[in-house]
Amino acid sequence: MNSDVYQQALTLIESAENILVTTHTRPDGDACGCVTALTEVLRRRGKTVRPLLLSPIPDWYAFLFAENVPVLGQDVQVQDLLGGGFGAIDLVIIADTNSYSQLPQFEDYLKQSSVPTLVIDHHLAADALGQVRIVDTSASAAGLVLLEFLTQAGWAIPPRAAAGLFVAIATDTGWFHLSNTDSRTLHRCADLIDMGIDANGLYHRLYQSFSHPRFNLMVAMLNTLELQFDGRYASQHLRRADFERTGAAYRDTENLINECQRIGSVTVSALFMELKDGRIRCSLRSRPDPQRPGKEAMDVNEIARRFGGGGHRMASGTYLSAPLEHAMQLIHDEVARRLP
Repeated sequence: MNSDVYQQALTLIESAENILVTTHTRPDGDACGCVTALTEVLRRRGKTVRPLLLSPIPDWYAFLFAENVPVLGQDVQVQDLLGGGFGAIDLVIIADTNSYSQLPQFEDYLKQSSVPTLVIDHHLAADALGQVRIVDTSASAAGLVLLEFLTQAGWAIPPRAAAGLFVAIATDTGWFHLSNTDSRTLHRCADLIDMGIDANGLYHRLYQSFSHPRFNLMVAMLNTLELQFDGRYASQHLRRADFERTGAAYRDTENLINECQRIGSVTVSALFMELKDGRIRCSLRSRPDPQRPGKEAMDVNEIARRFGGGGHRMASGTYLSAPLEHAMQLIHDEVARRLP
């Protein structure tokens, strides 16, 4: 990373006293871990830090936070941010996104406010938010970008921040089994383990603590599994009635799309969800085809971008118009064009 960018970020942070920290809507482990780490580290530096979420977090990430974090649109309104009702703000730090589309409502605040913004991210999709951007698209997680920045700055990383950074990196690498797991990632996580984090305990809290409603939702999803193109494309869906019947929340769907990748032939997968506002949320995943050595995985980010979404080459998402069957057909056709 360019040292000039680090210095610009340090200058922004050191000159600020009241810092708002946020991340994208539907926060995942990388997002939650970064918000936790930034909050803990900067408070240790004597800053007044106000974390803010744009939608509720999944229950299994709640242990990362030392407090209940307010949610925009529920506990705090945009006018509170603009009018000082949320407290003074002289710096905004956005982690794990650089895209307006992932900042619903908060986008309105950014466009009306003159407060400087620092972005820490690793995604390809970008709207050039903020005055300073620490963005490294070669990094496996935003948490890795943040960890390297904090290390370069020489700032102490307290235990809760270290746990947050480990969760950020571990979840965005599929607990180190995805192809974005490189030696850089493992070296940095080894540093966090040396700081005393309990990797096994974190794994248990994240992956072995399903609620009964979430487990039932996974069963409902698996019952819709369809394999096409000689088993290479797996599609699954969840209707609003599935959430109502199981008592699960929309945030309970995180990572469920990965279950179908236990099938050896699957190289591309999609999970479609009917939302309360009528839209269809589509999550996309891909992986290299073992039958075609040396060939890269399908670029599902390219598919997501066609419909206004984005993410990574092998993990992306977008929103589509109802009905569900129409949305599924759109993605089916895009996958069909790209399969050999």
